[in-house]
Amino acid sequence: MKNYVDFLTGNHIINVAIICWFSAQALKIVYNFIRFRKIDLRLFFSSGSMPSSHSSLVTGTATAVGRVAGWQSIEFGMAAVLASIVMYDASGVRRAVGEQAKILNYMMDNWEQLTPEMFSKELKELVGHTPLEVATGAILGIIIGMIM
Repeated sequence: MKNYVDFLTGNHIINVAIICWFSAQALKIVYNFIRFRKIDLRLFFSSGSMPSSHSSLVTGTATAVGRVAGWQSIEFGMAAVLASIVMYDASGVRRAVGEQAKILNYMMDNWEQLTPEMFSKELKELVGHTPLEVATGAILGIIIGMIM
């Protein structure tokens, strides 16, 4: 199944995943600009924020696998299960880690008894996603997977 994006890697499924990730990362910059009126190109290489590139990548991959191998195939079943696990992790475990980072950063900023050497680097707070960010990434992945 030759396609206009097959030039990337020669593997249609991997190409869909790359396009889904790239699109979600680019949309993070657009979303941040709309919300805060600030262009932050570092968002392209960061995790967290809207939309979830993890969700976009795995749902796009699962959708492309379903279209190529069939919706009843073992391959689609495996891709769908993997997508579910990744999205659960993105909104659950990684979100909790982000919340902990916020608390620790607050403690570092306000706890005068601690020495600066103990906390030389600020923790990353945008590690996980809200359910809306995960759902938006998933929808983006499905749309790209269906189009490609």
